[in-house]
Amino acid sequence: MRFIIAEDFYEQLLQQEYHYPDCYVRPGEYLHHMYIDGVKYVVVPALKECLEKAKKNQDRAAIQHLELHWVHYQRLLKEAENLGDLEGVTLLGDAPPDDDEAVPQISNAFVPQQANRWEDFGLGQNFLFESILRTIYNFGQLTGAEISEKMYMSFGALNPLLLQMRKLALLDIVGQRGTSGDASLIYEIKPPKGTATVQEALEKTSYIGPLPVPFEDYVEAVLAQSIKKMVVTRRSIRKAFEDLIISEAVFNEIGPAINSGASVFLFGYPGNGKTSIAERINRLMGDEIFIPYSIYVNGQIISLFDMVLHTPAKSDEQQTGNGINTLLRQKNNADKRFIKIKRPTIIVGGELVMNQLDLKFNDSGKVYEAPLQMKANGGIFMIDDFGRQQIRPMDLLNRWIVPLEKRFDYLSLVNGSKIEIPFDQLVIFSTNLNPMQLADEAFLRRIKFKIEIRDPDEVQYRTIWELVCKAKRVEYDDQGIDYLIEKWYRPFKRPFRMCQPRDLLDQMMSLSKYNMERLAFSPDLIDAACETYFIQQEKEEQFTAKETGKVESPNNKISLPTNDQKSNNREAQTGTDNQPENHSPQASLVAPASPLEGNPPLAGHMAGHMAGHISSAETPLEDRIVNPVVMQPIERNENSDNNKVTVADSDNILNKYLNSNSTNPQDLSGNSSPKTKLNE
Repeated sequence: MRFIIAEDFYEQLLQQEYHYPDCYVRPGEYLHHMYIDGVKYVVVPALKECLEKAKKNQDRAAIQHLELHWVHYQRLLKEAENLGDLEGVTLLGDAPPDDDEAVPQISNAFVPQQANRWEDFGLGQNFLFESILRTIYNFGQLTGAEISEKMYMSFGALNPLLLQMRKLALLDIVGQRGTSGDASLIYEIKPPKGTATVQEALEKTSYIGPLPVPFEDYVEAVLAQSIKKMVVTRRSIRKAFEDLIISEAVFNEIGPAINSGASVFLFGYPGNGKTSIAERINRLMGDEIFIPYSIYVNGQIISLFDMVLHTPAKSDEQQTGNGINTLLRQKNNADKRFIKIKRPTIIVGGELVMNQLDLKFNDSGKVYEAPLQMKANGGIFMIDDFGRQQIRPMDLLNRWIVPLEKRFDYLSLVNGSKIEIPFDQLVIFSTNLNPMQLADEAFLRRIKFKIEIRDPDEVQYRTIWELVCKAKRVEYDDQGIDYLIEKWYRPFKRPFRMCQPRDLLDQMMSLSKYNMERLAFSPDLIDAACETYFIQQEKEEQFTAKETGKVESPNNKISLPTNDQKSNNREAQTGTDNQPENHSPQASLVAPASPLEGNPPLAGHMAGHMAGHISSAETPLEDRIVNPVVMQPIERNENSDNNKVTVADSDNILNKYLNSNSTNPQDLSGNSSPKTKLNE
């Protein structure tokens, strides 16, 4: 800790308008710290005053905090007094960091050295013979230089093997292409011995390409490029997160978590940037690492490099524009079996399944594919939307207990043997669910840092709007944001989210294109964007009411009956109290007077809006007239059997009437009246 003893800095402390939360004992109480260029100091005059105030208030927690500072200060003061006079001394403790210490330059000094002899490849002569035969078998006749290029092996190390294979009658020279000596000789497989040997090699594996690296060399490379060697400071983290608005409290939690190289649990409401934080942590890593294309272990080959998940780094030749532009070229002094990539950031979500965390064996090629955590070594492995995977959270947690605790993982081969691989990555679990409902205490203990990503306050929310508008090249309008907050946030007590400015601006841009107008923070555009982005409370209530059988209209609030209520209404109409079943529905089906009568303009313009609004709480649904119509009595033929009208007939007649959209007079019996046709 650093202590400032000069009174001038105490005055400067009091004049500052804003202080970080950790400058106090508690938020807003007992201010005794200040930051200068990202470095934290204890201001001794403020410490002394706060300690006196805490004792006066008998604030035990504050007294304990401040007295510990005072003890450390007295210890440093005594040491300084023993060294000489303190006149003109401003600071006690460690000196302020210089620029190199405050913003450390991250660089990877590890470079795998190129082997000049085939014996130094660590693969064995027979394996190399088989690799050469498989390469020629797949590509046909090749020169020595072409074989060297396809196997990522120097020709100096390859040529002795070619000579031995010729002596063993495995290869034969069929010509020459070019004038580069032995490297220009053309080779092909020589039958019968060469043909039989290549068939045996293909039965073991069909792998071709860069020669694999021995497992021991891979482990050495991982440890030499460990993420634990990274150092993050207050200054460097701000530079990496400069385009993301995060509170100082979260900064102070993320930085130490990265330095630990352990595991992090990010939790909080959705849309607050948990995934964006993981991506920017990768910026802090900054440097590049070497990984092998494939690994050789226990006679098996594991493919490690993934063109989708790994980003190859540009070589010096690519950056200067010289040389051949290919992703696979490396420096001349580096082992070509390694490729230089940016530190990986692998993010998986709800699609994660358990077999992605184990070696995957290809039956046809007889090659293993490395699991995700192995591909993430040296970088970040983020499990986003934790708790929403297809596998149970507890099963996934149990899979990670040993790697998180021991920093290594066990993988199984098809022959039953197990290999122990390094687990050198920053594992980030991200969720918007309650962590206590996802994991037990034993697992949470193994996750060193639990960080809550909180909602932004209004000041941060407006700042995000400014950054988003700048990125989209849209003019920022503070008054438009005032309107947005006053209409769409405060009345609903809607919380701010980090993602909302970006999403709403995208909505507004789409709407402005549709309206053929320039994008501006007009109230119409803001309202239209929010209407399609937010789910309003009224809509949510109506959506929920669908399952209960009650739907409320914002104007007249009609309660639609359920099927049971319809049955009760039907029984009431048919007269269940000892009335005959073949009663006529004429008595109950009497059309009430239309409220639109006497107002033709209103009837013509508002009929559609008024449809369904004419109802009475005491009148059953079957007696309500949705459209103003004139109901005709049922005509009977005295000599016909159709005179009998049952309850079922009455129901059918009602359904025909209620389901009809026509406003013309209709004959409820289903027969056409002299003037109209029944439209069903």
